[in-house]
Amino acid sequence: MSTDYLGRIGNLIRDARKHRGYTQQQLADLLNTSQSAVNRIERGHQNLSLEMLARIGAALDSEIVALGAGPTHLRVTGPTTLSGSIDVKTSKNAGVALLCASLLNKGRTTLRRVARIEEVNRLLEVLNSLGVETTWLNSNNDLEIVPPAQLDLGNIDEPAARRTRSIIMFLGPLLHREETFDLPYAGGCNLGTRTVEPHMSALRPFGLEVKATDGMYHATVNRAIEPVRPIVLTERGDTVTENALMAAALHPGTTIIRNASSNYMVQDLCFYLQRLGVEVEGIGTTTLTVTGVTEIDVDVDYAPSEDPIEAMSLLAAAIVTDSEITIKRVPIEFLEIELATLEEMGFNYDRSEEYVAANGHTRLVDVTTKHSELRAPLDKIHPMPFPGLNIDNLPFFAVIAAVAEGQTLLHDWVYENRAIYLTELTKLGGSVKLLDPHRVLVEGPTHWSGTEVVCPPALRPAVVILLAMMASKGTSVLRSTYVIHRGYEDLAERLNELGANIVPFRDI
Repeated sequence: MSTDYLGRIGNLIRDARKHRGYTQQQLADLLNTSQSAVNRIERGHQNLSLEMLARIGAALDSEIVALGAGPTHLRVTGPTTLSGSIDVKTSKNAGVALLCASLLNKGRTTLRRVARIEEVNRLLEVLNSLGVETTWLNSNNDLEIVPPAQLDLGNIDEPAARRTRSIIMFLGPLLHREETFDLPYAGGCNLGTRTVEPHMSALRPFGLEVKATDGMYHATVNRAIEPVRPIVLTERGDTVTENALMAAALHPGTTIIRNASSNYMVQDLCFYLQRLGVEVEGIGTTTLTVTGVTEIDVDVDYAPSEDPIEAMSLLAAAIVTDSEITIKRVPIEFLEIELATLEEMGFNYDRSEEYVAANGHTRLVDVTTKHSELRAPLDKIHPMPFPGLNIDNLPFFAVIAAVAEGQTLLHDWVYENRAIYLTELTKLGGSVKLLDPHRVLVEGPTHWSGTEVVCPPALRPAVVILLAMMASKGTSVLRSTYVIHRGYEDLAERLNELGANIVPFRDI
């Protein structure tokens, strides 16, 4: 039993080392030991003291091998005034889609400036378990992905797969590589069936059938079935569109996808597929025409564009703290409705001339925020598919509305019960009333005061609480912040560079 336990610890250490981009020798140098000792540790052939585990955890900056360590919390001292400039990082959702899409390619994929977040780490663990080699190339977060000749799907890392909802985007690429395969998913049977159904309506025309039972997607592919008419998506979902695109990429014919999402991560995937030699027409519209190929084996270099949701997070940080900062590399075409709504509320800002992102397509600007006296908008704020207001940006309007004069109605019609997390702002002094599972009424302005809040399980509402804490008088504590690390890279540290006072800590 003990040797099995050592083997599991060894696997964790090996994976954490690979994520840092270290060789065994480089880790050995950091630990002041030999490469052969690291090799024995990773193979589970070495007894480990608690001190050595702590040293390995520190060397790899990895909570996963800091066994026994509790969750990370954030201590925030406010009120904060931010100053300076900050670059928007590349899109989390594009990075995740491109990692899944790299399975289409038998050649080497190099992705530039990938968001180094927990969601990406979990996908890399899954890819590594299938035999895919992934290497962080440098401090710029460039990532190299080299697939094996044959994927080892029987060896899939189930715990990692269950910690990422993105695993469903393996269906599109894998249906061309295997006739039967199983994928683990998070949650129970009912949720699994419900979640997979829109994907199935997109992928059945390619011969894929999936049964969701006991936490597994059981997939079978009938090669005789091919699309004979346009695929009409039953929901204009981002991941559903991406799955359909990836299935169409290796289908040697022309596939028309209607009611497709034209959101930022879908556009990045389309641009990547074009680099792979797949023809994609209609990018940015709801009808995509894909002419696929029978095989993709090319060495490709691609830079995903910047993240509009992170840009909105930074805008909200500036607004709620009434700060003047410059946010660089803002993907303006995916924030135009948000900025128009903010202007209607009285938001003042300057923006630069447009320039082009490293992907050669996406339009960027630099935004400089100004002191503003905000008032509630006349109409409710609600999300719509692109080019409407992004669903992931809606929560930020809760904390913005809380500093505006008057009442603002937010309508989150997409998600059941996500709006309830926004009522946590009341603990900091906000006036947020839950009208029903989809609607909240926010009244401002707010006199924020610090307190302790357990991090909501939803990513964007969690960040909204953090931003309100920055504006709050006194000291606040945000507990169990893993969900923020899932979607943001070094958010606290980067806000600190602008003048925030956020300190991560653990309970002893």
